[in-house]
Amino acid sequence: MLRRFLITVRVWPSARSPAASGPLHDFLRDPAGSWHTLLNHLGNTMTTWAPTAATGLAAGAVLLRLGRAWQQHQAHQRLARGAQLITVLPPPDASPDGASALWAHLTGLLRPARHHLLLPGPHLSWEYLLDRDAVRIRLWVPGSTPPDTVERAVEAAWPGARTRARPAAPPHPTAAPSGYRRYAAGGELRLARSDALPLRTDFTTDPLRALLGAPTGLSDGEEAVVQVLARPATGRRVARTRRAARHLQAGHATHPLGRLLDALTPAQPSRPRPRPAGAALDHQTALAASVQDRAITAKLRGPLYETCLRYILTASVPAAVGAEERRQVQARLHVQARALAAAFAIFTEHNHYHSIRSHRLLPRLTQRRLTRGQLLSTPELAAVAHLPWDVAAPGLERAPAKAVPPPPGTPATGEGIKLLGVSDTGPPRSVGLHVTDTRHHIHILGATGAGKSELIARLALSDADAGRGLLVIDPKGDLVTDLLPRLPAHRAATTILFDADSLAPPPVLNPLDHREAARSVDHVVSVFARIYAASWGPRTDDILRAALLTLHAQPGTPLLTDLPRLLADPAFRRRATAQVRDPVLRGFWAWYGQLSDPARAQITAPLLNKLRGLLLRPFVRAVLADGPSTVSMDTVLDGGICLVRIPQSTLGADTAHLIGSLTVAAAWQAATRRTRHPPGQRPDAALYLDEAHHFLHLPYPLEMLLAEARGYHLSLTLAHQYLSQLPHDLEEAISTNARTKVFFNVSPEDAHHLARHTLPRLNEYDLSHLGRFQAVVRPVLYGAEAPAFTLRTEPLPPPRSDHARISTVRPAPCPRPVVLAKDQDVVPADPRRAP
Repeated sequence: MLRRFLITVRVWPSARSPAASGPLHDFLRDPAGSWHTLLNHLGNTMTTWAPTAATGLAAGAVLLRLGRAWQQHQAHQRLARGAQLITVLPPPDASPDGASALWAHLTGLLRPARHHLLLPGPHLSWEYLLDRDAVRIRLWVPGSTPPDTVERAVEAAWPGARTRARPAAPPHPTAAPSGYRRYAAGGELRLARSDALPLRTDFTTDPLRALLGAPTGLSDGEEAVVQVLARPATGRRVARTRRAARHLQAGHATHPLGRLLDALTPAQPSRPRPRPAGAALDHQTALAASVQDRAITAKLRGPLYETCLRYILTASVPAAVGAEERRQVQARLHVQARALAAAFAIFTEHNHYHSIRSHRLLPRLTQRRLTRGQLLSTPELAAVAHLPWDVAAPGLERAPAKAVPPPPGTPATGEGIKLLGVSDTGPPRSVGLHVTDTRHHIHILGATGAGKSELIARLALSDADAGRGLLVIDPKGDLVTDLLPRLPAHRAATTILFDADSLAPPPVLNPLDHREAARSVDHVVSVFARIYAASWGPRTDDILRAALLTLHAQPGTPLLTDLPRLLADPAFRRRATAQVRDPVLRGFWAWYGQLSDPARAQITAPLLNKLRGLLLRPFVRAVLADGPSTVSMDTVLDGGICLVRIPQSTLGADTAHLIGSLTVAAAWQAATRRTRHPPGQRPDAALYLDEAHHFLHLPYPLEMLLAEARGYHLSLTLAHQYLSQLPHDLEEAISTNARTKVFFNVSPEDAHHLARHTLPRLNEYDLSHLGRFQAVVRPVLYGAEAPAFTLRTEPLPPPRSDHARISTVRPAPCPRPVVLAKDQDVVPADPRRAP
């Protein structure tokens, strides 16, 4: 049979047709020869076409790589166009949970869309800038992401944090200053194991403590920057990590090259296999594997970020230094860089960071480009990039105070609104008070230079523009100087100015020019007694009262300048006492006439030396004793303007207090006369007392004014610096009856007491750490107290163009009000006004 088969096979090719020949026929006839022919053909083909194919493949790979790089460059240019840099000022007690809330919020804000299959999505850069003296925290936001949204997210994650946005700039200049050389050392921190394994996230103390303490060895001109770039991971990137996690859980290598090597060189698996019956169980290995599995599952369960962590230290060295000094600088930078990288060893757990060198690190860090990163969960990223928890973090600038929006219903603009400022959180909008709510009075408190006088000037301008009556008493002088050139031109005829520094004759406000003699005398005596309380006695009080009543009994207008003549000139005294009809008063002068000249000089000396101190000043004598009053406070409160500029540097403290107190007393007398009219016919008026503690020497307690002035439609605005300037009773009265509170930056002692008005929205720290021109307001809205909020006062408007006409035109003599002013054409620059 075998022989017959071989003969058939040998004869068959000749019998078949020529079409039956082919590769299969050749292979069947001669398998070895066919393989040899195929290999020779492949060898000849490879020899002929291999260089061309290799060149084409290499060129294609290079072109593909260049195209990908160009595409990524264009994508990054698009993100960097219009980018913003947000400086973050942490609150005094940053919550550890705030970072998790922030990055969870930003996941939805930065979530890559479907069209990001080829182009990378937007990313953020959380940066720590450290030098020898300060630590700054910044957040780089690409141009495609609204910076306002990110700012609100930061402030919502850490209540009390403050943010400031500006156009983005590189963390480090790309070029060294002229005459200097720049040296740098740093690298990138990457996960040492698969990014499916998590870092440590649970800490009892701030994990940034070592990082913030690393720059203590830096010298002048040396800076450190740590960048944490992050963007939400795409689905493909997460799927790749999940596949790596499955390989890791199965005990296989996670990298493709590692799996190939495992296939070529099989080894004992790292995870326990199912144990045979009767074999001992390795509890330690099983427990470790179980813990690792739970950690992987927990990490991959929530949102993931693709991250890159870079760090660099730079130093600018003069170009003239020697080679040895340059080597020392470079060696010190490398040591500091290792210390900076070692600060992240605290995150070691299932995974850990290891440092690698990076080429062109400074340009990479400056460009803030993120191409490919490693996955971190939201808790991991929050542990690496967050605001420091430590209250005493060295060199860290804290937020001055939290910003709180105004409550609903707070008026903004319109008729009958007094503007206070602009809200400093959320969309800026004007904030004001209803005129009817200001009748409950305003208490302004704050350190010198915080903006109290400017706020008073803005409130006064609101009254002036609306035609309401106002009286401003300024014991320093700057308030009236700023207010006068900004008054409306149509209010010139109803404006009265008392200016102690003016050379022109001032208006007259004679305190004795009153129909009710007893009442005017009581006012004057009470004011003198309160101002000179340290050297005032019953005998001095008796002499002044009797002398003033005697002057009132004379025909004509009584004047204070006649008082020394009445006490010291016998002839003038005899003519004056001849007009007295009151038996009690005649008895006083009978007793006074029986005294010897030395005795009269002794008992009148305490009064006369005070009167001479006043009347020897021309301004005081012209205001208080230059004839009948030319100022009607009734007219002022019904729609006039009265500005009293009495700087203590010009008049002295006691004299300024006396004039201010007598002016307030005259205004209160005019307010009480409003009882003749029904409440609906009493126009609103305002009394502004800057440095109000200087005007407490009234003939009646200021507490009474606060309690009763609302019924006369007279609103009081009291401003001063600290609570200890007020007596305890007056402090309680202001706390109760001055219901609208405006607090600028105050001392910690005052903040402890004032926080009762602002809690729970604002606490003691906020009140004592307010910025310049920032204020806390606890308003009255529609007659009810509203929650406290913060605002920023606006700069005063520029002086009016018709100021020169207002300043130089003097109206007709009395009874029309007198307008006298000094030219004030130069306005100090305001730091809040943009250049």
